[in-house]
Amino acid sequence: MGDVLAGNNAVWEFAPDALVIRYSRSVRGSRLLQALGERRVPYTALESVEVADGRRGTVVLRAVPRPGADPVVEAAAGQLRETADPYRLVLPEQSRSLAEARRDELTAAIGALGPAEPPARFLVAAPAGPRSFKAYDAKAFFDGRTVTFRWFWTGASTAKWKAGDQSFPVEELDGVEWHSPELLHGHLRVRRRDAAEPPAAADQDPSAVIFGLGYGPVHESLPFAAAVLAAVRK
Repeated sequence: MGDVLAGNNAVWEFAPDALVIRYSRSVRGSRLLQALGERRVPYTALESVEVADGRRGTVVLRAVPRPGADPVVEAAAGQLRETADPYRLVLPEQSRSLAEARRDELTAAIGALGPAEPPARFLVAAPAGPRSFKAYDAKAFFDGRTVTFRWFWTGASTAKWKAGDQSFPVEELDGVEWHSPELLHGHLRVRRRDAAEPPAAADQDPSAVIFGLGYGPVHESLPFAAAVLAAVRK
């Protein structure tokens, strides 16, 4: 392949073994995609490719990642808005034939790899660290090895304040739970391997920070969650 296809929201470069995606820096674009910047997606990380009608005279070329291949997609768990989907390329309607040709080429490249086993690790790189964001009740930090929550006395519940600031080495974790701040009860929770009881509500759980209006925005909290998840699954 080796061609480049420029859309309204991103540019796709078709390398011999991977799809290189560079997201638009337009002020009208998704802040999550802007934060992701550029991603290299090996063809082994893709399950299929499709072309669909878009809005207002556009056509969409969309790649479908394999389950377990991309930490951002895994952490998002289907909660992203369509405009924030990192695998959509929006093109003008007159580019439909070109989109269909690229779909066929990608489908052939994926098919040539043969039957795909479930990946033992993520195939797409996680957002680079260190990372941090401001939640409603804490400041969350991740340095690549440890997740730290530092509570705000103005927002943290009594249970969290009494528990004190929290630190979680990744070797003690088995996952991350991210509930979008754009939905009700948004929060980020780290799941501990040794947890013996069901977790408390996020506002009472020292293993979780809660979002709210202006807190834990998607473009900050989701890359954070993805980076932690990738470190846990190494």
